Formats: sequence, C-alpha cells, structure tokens
Amino acid sequence: MNRPDLLDQLARATQERAQRGLHRRLRAVEHTASGRCRLDGHEFIVFCSNDYLGLAAHPDVIAALQRAAAEHGVGSTGAHLISGHHRAHAELEETLAVWTGRERALLFSTGIMANLGVMQALLGRTDTRQPGLCLQDKLNHASLIDGARATAATLRRYPHADVDAAARQLAAHPNDAALLATDGVFSMDGDIAPLRALAALCRRESATLMVDDAHGLGVLGPQGAGSLADAGLTQDDAPILMGTLGKALGTGGAFVAGSAALIDGLVQFARSFVYTTAPPPALAAATLEAVRIARAADDRRERLRHLIERFRNGAAQLGLPLMPSTTPIQPLLLGDAERASAAATALEQAGFLVGAIRPPTVPDGQARLRITLSAAHRDDDVDRLLDALAALPRKTQADPASDSC
Repeated sequence: MNRPDLLDQLARATQERAQRGLHRRLRAVEHTASGRCRLDGHEFIVFCSNDYLGLAAHPDVIAALQRAAAEHGVGSTGAHLISGHHRAHAELEETLAVWTGRERALLFSTGIMANLGVMQALLGRTDTRQPGLCLQDKLNHASLIDGARATAATLRRYPHADVDAAARQLAAHPNDAALLATDGVFSMDGDIAPLRALAALCRRESATLMVDDAHGLGVLGPQGAGSLADAGLTQDDAPILMGTLGKALGTGGAFVAGSAALIDGLVQFARSFVYTTAPPPALAAATLEAVRIARAADDRRERLRHLIERFRNGAAQLGLPLMPSTTPIQPLLLGDAERASAAATALEQAGFLVGAIRPPTVPDGQARLRITLSAAHRDDDVDRLLDALAALPRKTQADPASDSC
C-alpha cells in the first residue's frame, strides 16, 4: 500500500511556508503591563495588542478576579448545561445584554466558538429546515468564514464593504433563507463596515444581519456599546451581535446577544456552546468589573481618539502609507511579506513590538504592520514609534511603485 503519510505532508507544507517567509512561531511573554511587556529578557512598548482601553492590567479588574477565584475556585467544573453555569456567568450575560441593547446574551469560551455556534444553529440542516445562504464580506474574520464552511449552507462573499454587490448576490438567491454576516470593525484594515446600508439591505431583502463586533465593543458608540450603537442600529436592525471580551475589555471569552428566541435556539443547537466546559466564574466576575469600567470610560475613549489622531498626523508628515482607519487599528501597508517581517524585526530592535501581518491572513501583496493603539499609551510612546518608523532601513519601507501604497 502506498498511502500518503499525513504528518509528512504537514511537515512539507510547513517547510514550504517557511521558504516563502511566512513561518509563524510562538514566543512567551514574561510580563505585561499597560502598553508594555517583557520578552526574552528585554522591555518593549507594545503596539500589537488589542487591549484598546488598557483594562487588562487594571487593578480593579485584577482584584475582582482574585476575589472570585478565592470564593469559587479557578474552574467552572463543567459545561454550562451541566454544572458549570455559575451566578457570575448569569450576571455577566444580563449586563452584556443591557449594555448592548439586546434582550439576552449568551457566553462562549472564545470568539471563534461563538461564531461557529451561531452558524451551526442558524445554517445547519435539520428535519424542518434547509441550510440556506450565508453572505459575507471578503475581509471578514476567519471564524465567520470557517463557521459558514462548517455548515451545509451556500457561502457567497462580496467585495469588501460593497453593499451593491451584496444586494446582487442576495437577489440571485431569492428563495433561500439568508444570513448576511460582517465584521463591525475589520481586524486587519481597521475600517468600519457600512452597517446602516447593510441593515437597510437586509430589511429590504428579508435577510438576517449578523455583526461580529470584536474590535468595536468598548471603543465605539455611546458608553462604548460598539459599532452598531455608534451607527444608531438596534436589535431589530441587526438581530445578531457577537462580541469578544479579550480585546477592549481585557479579559477573555465572547458572547452573542439578541432576542430571547435567538439565545434559546443557540442553547439548543450551538454545538460549540453545548459541548464545552464553561469559562471560569472568576473570569466572568473580572469581566463584569471590566464592563462596569468600560461603560463609564469616556475619558479613555477620548484618550484613544487623541492618540489615533496624533499617530495619523505624524504618519502623514512622514509620508507613511497608512490605510484609512479611524479606529485603534492602524495598518501600515508594505506590500511584500519579507519587507513587513524585516520592518517588524527592526522595530523590535528599537524596543517596539509591532505585528507583521502576512499572507494568508491578508492577500498576497498586502503584507503590513498592524499597529494598534491603547489608551494606556503615552504621547511620548507614539512619538517614539513614529521616530522609529521614520528610521527604518530603506529596504523595509513601502515600495512607492506597489499597488498597496
């Protein structure tokens, strides 16, 4: 028998990725503080985290975690539907629902599990339901795309933020139940989806709108309630909201919020909710405190806006090819993957951690530095980063002839 060896195939694929300059590696951070970390014995200013409000090391959040761990232990001991759903989980779900203007919310262990669960519940085939159509922005997060691919639904992807193209694709499937899913804030580009136009399209075409607001929650809208609140859209306009807790809130996990019928349906059919251990109740308690702080954190959001403006103004003076983003995600397009890696390495040598984002996370020819800002940064941190960007070796700078610049 001449059956191919799966591990050998995986090793060859890994080697091929390394030869293309796309190899990924794990690095263990030794210590973190607001906007800073220690790695390999060196101190760095961090411009690659998603801790947008600087809450991950907030003393009140830490204290809430410690108190709850002392009272409830460090594990939930079971799945939500068995013995793992603690009062802290229920209180957090109630608070998240109120904050986002939804009837109910349901906790998931991660964002990818939340998106998988929604897709499974809505688009999975049952005795009484056909899987229908899932329409998605081409730049959606991988978890939305993978979630749809894990169902029997027809997946169609429209060009980024192109509402007219989305309308044509919906019109081509007039008899299918349809879910239109989009990021609220796009994680690699930092721009905001045309949510009002998408909501109007879904109303007109009787489609259901789902928004993954992982990078908008805590940052945008009144009380930081997210991109939908910022756009003035309600549960009726966007029936399904997914939010993560490990970015602006600084803890971990995710949730889906919407109608009572949606949440009850997810409890029945979302396999990534049913068949997993619930997150630790102490983490839920810490997140409750983080939500309390975030809702009142207009000063932190104003600080963040100030830093974004400061960085963009400085980048414009240097002629740096930033993408058009008003959020804490500020991508600097470099085009070539090796150029992006070299730039990240040069910045690290200067004391800054900045993520080099390369294919397949972004399309070929669109490698970039994904620079992220936090309310924990100081003005001087931003100014020093700009100086370091200006001092990058010529070979790591953007190619003026590239389409990406």
